[in-house]
Amino acid sequence: MEMYIGEGFEGNGVNASHINIMIGSRNGVVGQAFSSSLASPSQGHCPFMVVIKPNVPAKPMTLYVNKAEINGELHGNATWGASQAAIAKAVTEALLDGTLPPEAEDNWCIVTANWVNPGCNDIDEVYHNNYRACRQAIRAAMGKLPQRSQLADALPQLGNPFYTPKA
Repeated sequence: MEMYIGEGFEGNGVNASHINIMIGSRNGVVGQAFSSSLASPSQGHCPFMVVIKPNVPAKPMTLYVNKAEINGELHGNATWGASQAAIAKAVTEALLDGTLPPEAEDNWCIVTANWVNPGCNDIDEVYHNNYRACRQAIRAAMGKLPQRSQLADALPQLGNPFYTPKA
């Protein structure tokens, strides 16, 4: 069983979302990462199971790992509420629409590493950006993207929201 890895970025400013995702077998390296992360919280970073609603976890089972330490009530609600709900929706839709294969439902797991800016100011925008970034990350992972030609096309445009090299 292979491990699928993807990345998604959506939005601008303080409500932007950045998601890294690993998808794979519960019996493989992704399953090991899932169980190790869940059993080993660290100061400010407490991985948790993604749920559609209480007592109904998303499938495949998905672990949410926050990249930013929770900083205040709004940031907590944006992370544990809006971002988690967005991840639950994106993962569940990917299973139901066939982006993820049927065996993923009970035999695979997902680990997401999610950036929600501590300075976020619009919980609904956080939700929408996280949803779109997660869908993008899942599609990229399952499609083994980017392709070599995409790498070659992107390299002359090297940069990210935090830094763009001067020519």
